[in-house]
Amino acid sequence: VQLQASGGGLVQPGVFLRLSCAASESIFSFNVMGWYRQAPGKQRDLVAAITNGGFTSYADSVKGRFTISRDNAKNTVLLQMNSLKPEDTAVYYCSARVGSRIFWGQGTQVTVSS
Repeated sequence: VQLQASGGGLVQPGVFLRLSCAASESIFSFNVMGWYRQAPGKQRDLVAAITNGGFTSYADSVKGRFTISRDNAKNTVLLQMNSLKPEDTAVYYCSARVGSRIFWGQGTQVTVSS
């Protein structure tokens, strides 16, 4: 499974970005897909996840601002990020859990700065 993340960029505080993760094959049977982020000098943390049943979970720091969704027909997972803050600055990685295996995308940089 290959995952291609896109949509990052340099934005000002308060605006939005939408990240997209495209899978190389059908995601219908992927157990969980998620977005993680890693800021310089910090560990990689879970931002949001969505199961193949559509259940979602979010880090407390992004609840109410970020929304994860999956489009099984397009083999993509989206992360809508609203009201961005400087502390959201990080490299964002998409991931997929397929059975007992975990796959990672290459990461996309999100920088929030005035």
